Amino acid sequence: MKHWLIKSDPETYSLDDLENDKTTIWDGVRNPQARNYLKEMKLGDKLFFYHSGDERAIVGLAELSQEYFQDPTTEDSRWVAVKVQFLKRFTNPLNLSEIKQTEELKNIQLLKQSRLSVMPITEEEAKKIITLTN
Repeated sequence: MKHWLIKSDPETYSLDDLENDKTTIWDGVRNPQARNYLKEMKLGDKLFFYHSGDERAIVGLAELSQEYFQDPTTEDSRWVAVKVQFLKRFTNPLNLSEIKQTEELKNIQLLKQSRLSVMPITEEEAKKIITLTN
């Protein structure tokens, strides 16, 4: 099992939306590197849900419930989507300033490629995020 971070503007699609919907198709990804990460995801992988925009915080956890398939928002076969399901809302969301101040998260891809909407999280980073959010 791997860990990933997925980002969304809460005005577009929030953790509240995912919690209400239970599952959703994660579509509309148009960055080649993010698309490749979607293709690497495996059933059961854990996904940290990050609210971008004004909030800038890891707010919850989801799980991959269907591996990649053709993105239904385009006919261009280069683009894929995955299906995700809600797992939990974090008691203590981890905001960006706290991430920047945490030694164990100094190399997290979120700080290196802040515009990327899908990215891998190392096992060590995942453990630290779980510790800080519970």
